[in-house]
Amino acid sequence: MHVTRSTLHRLLEPDSFQWLAGIEDTFITAPSPKTGRTLDEYQLTGHYDRWRSDIDLFSELGLRSVRYGIPWHRISPAAGVWDFDWTDRALDHLLELGIQPVVDLVHYGLPSWIEGAYLHPRFDEIMAEYCCKVAQRYQGRIHTYTPLNEPRITAWYCGKLGWWPPGLRGWPGFLRVMLSVCRGIVRSVRAMREVDDEIVHAHVDATDLYEAVSPELIDDAQRRQEVVFLALDLISGRIQPGHLLHGWMLKQGISMRELEWFEEHAIELDVIGINLYPMFSEKRLLRTSSGTRIRMRYASAHIVERLADLYWQRYRRPIFISETASEGTVRKRLAWLNDSVDAVRHVRARGVPLFGYTWWPLFALITWGYREGKKGPAEYIKQMGLWDLVPKDGSLERVRTILVDRYAELVTGGSSAVSALDRRFAEGELHVS
Repeated sequence: MHVTRSTLHRLLEPDSFQWLAGIEDTFITAPSPKTGRTLDEYQLTGHYDRWRSDIDLFSELGLRSVRYGIPWHRISPAAGVWDFDWTDRALDHLLELGIQPVVDLVHYGLPSWIEGAYLHPRFDEIMAEYCCKVAQRYQGRIHTYTPLNEPRITAWYCGKLGWWPPGLRGWPGFLRVMLSVCRGIVRSVRAMREVDDEIVHAHVDATDLYEAVSPELIDDAQRRQEVVFLALDLISGRIQPGHLLHGWMLKQGISMRELEWFEEHAIELDVIGINLYPMFSEKRLLRTSSGTRIRMRYASAHIVERLADLYWQRYRRPIFISETASEGTVRKRLAWLNDSVDAVRHVRARGVPLFGYTWWPLFALITWGYREGKKGPAEYIKQMGLWDLVPKDGSLERVRTILVDRYAELVTGGSSAVSALDRRFAEGELHVS
């Protein structure tokens, strides 16, 4: 993003709007106990070798901002060892093209030398040291970072389902991982601010809308909806007595002192990124013979408006769509692109400061099922991108679709497709430093 902390107000200018894209960068470095496989999207899609031509695709779209992940496990292959060679080349190329990255610092996976993963007793300090090293290296050149992508999904897979390290299960495990993750975010933000107070932190998490199919599930749906906001509420010091989740967290084994730590160390939210997908983000709770189950249905673009309103009403901070796409045919993806952009226009017309839109991923990704499967990467391709991935001669070719031209048209038009932001909200409702 082409702003610093002292120029955040530019995001609220009526005609200011930023179009972005990003390359899927999930890194699960721990081998699956079942298959021995890891999950490194850059390796599986060939991005480590094709970084230059892949980054050129951003430029082909005319983008000036992108979300771009860097591989912590390669930058720090052992404790106290730092190797920025590959990352330097990729980020330097982005900057040479006039593209300002929102650098994604942690995307699920950690270097394998961090024993216990997110439950390492010094995880927050280790993460802060890494983030500080990155901030120092690119000081004055890169101004926007996401400390940790999707803390809620991280806690879900690492602490609730037990699929990723440290492999805990249940709500107590979820909360243990969540608190560790959020302590890492808080310490990292503070450490990076000491390096450069102009750094903007884009706090990105997955969004969901929960609906109870039957009355007896209303309380459960309400709690799950609050959990959607838990990471942002923790790091901004909002989990206090009276919060809907406060008593529940204590019952799950979290101590009062742990919650008070976040009140004492609360950080200001610069900007908020919301990740939403029509096939994942609308969830219905229903009771079955096997217990409570979640069903997902393909949502309309109205979820963009509902989610933007929820985050604006709760946090009063500038918002951008940090990930969105549809899976499936090019026609289906194009329909989602057009419908969701139209929804952004409605949001801005109501004065909600939704200042950006990110199509994610730039090209297709390899589904997370690869780590637990036995087939080759080509069998796990999910076409969600502007470019398709197509197997050819042992590699995955980037194949242009009509979505490329449509997205480039939107980028060239600036804010024309989403209209001007209506600034008629009350004086003092939004504070940007």
